[in-house]
Amino acid sequence: MRTTALPVPRLGAPSPSPAPAPARGPRILFFSGGTALRGLSRRLIRHTHNSVHLVTPFDSGGSSAALRQAFAMPAPGDLRNRLMALAEGAPDVIELFATRLPKGADPAGLDAELAELAAGTHPLAARVPEPLGGVVRHYLGVFMERMPRGFDLRGASVGNLILTAGYLEADRSFGPVVFTFSHLAGVRGTVLPTVEADLHLAAELADGSEIVGQHLLTGKQAPPLRTPIRRLRLVADLQGRPAPPCAIDATVRRLIAGAELIVLPMGSFYTSIMANLLPGGVGRAVAANPCPKVFVPNLGHDPEALGLTPTAQALLLDDALRADLPPGARARALDFVLAAPEHGVDPGPLAARGIAVCPAELVTPASAPLIDDALLADALLRLAAPGP
Repeated sequence: MRTTALPVPRLGAPSPSPAPAPARGPRILFFSGGTALRGLSRRLIRHTHNSVHLVTPFDSGGSSAALRQAFAMPAPGDLRNRLMALAEGAPDVIELFATRLPKGADPAGLDAELAELAAGTHPLAARVPEPLGGVVRHYLGVFMERMPRGFDLRGASVGNLILTAGYLEADRSFGPVVFTFSHLAGVRGTVLPTVEADLHLAAELADGSEIVGQHLLTGKQAPPLRTPIRRLRLVADLQGRPAPPCAIDATVRRLIAGAELIVLPMGSFYTSIMANLLPGGVGRAVAANPCPKVFVPNLGHDPEALGLTPTAQALLLDDALRADLPPGARARALDFVLAAPEHGVDPGPLAARGIAVCPAELVTPASAPLIDDALLADALLRLAAPGP
């Protein structure tokens, strides 16, 4: 059962009025991952420095894969992407964090390049101003000390190496290194992994088969799925062994409780959005917050959402949030689907759950067929602070 539904906001046309001081902007919380929100994040920091980004730590591909295998840790890549998307006034740090070591270099050459970065003699490191330059050198030095013999640096993200070093130095916690770089690099928001757990994703497909590992689900490092995903779950490793209990901590619960708007945004439906709802406590924390909770479906092609309409996706997200609640709990999980006409959302099945369609113009001729970041930012800001 659900409590009384929220009234559907009437967003109308974008407001031409100037934004309030960003330091006093609304607390909009996103469950996401990957790079789908980069443009939106850059747009939002003009209006609020109080957005919260809970990102998935379950990636098993790219630069994160080698680090996870070597250190039995959560993936740092999505954390790095969002931190840099929200950073202002630190272009040299953003460039360094985005740099990848050459894929074709020999191991000795890569070790030498990493040593130059750690010493500050590499041109990229030398351009980073103090005191941030000293912090960068420190963490790269820590990584070199902790790096296993024979570690493969080919294609490694420098930002991922820095975050990994901070994680290891802080007794396997991202909190201190994220706090340090957020302060020094002018990150205009809060970014944390939803959980700091060394777990992986497993997808049960409609044909009865199972795929283990996020890198095999996204259609980037492996062929796109030919069979729809039926269920997503957490597993302990890439062999698919059962995962130990996994739940959000007190810090993440407080962030969810303090949000003025909770957003399940566009992005890879299963590995970026649904994955964030798997840890215990997420659904309870979301339901306990009386603020609006809104889903923004993709308009681009998402190979993970094979066979799923935006309406079906909204119902699955509502199911996932409510699965964490006690049986028979009277609570609101998902309130709205923020939808443009181009989404083609069917309001009937949603209304039966108490979920309303909140219509909005989200596409411009320049952005078509995708969502325009400026229009979406404006809609979310008005949902977070609706007028009288």
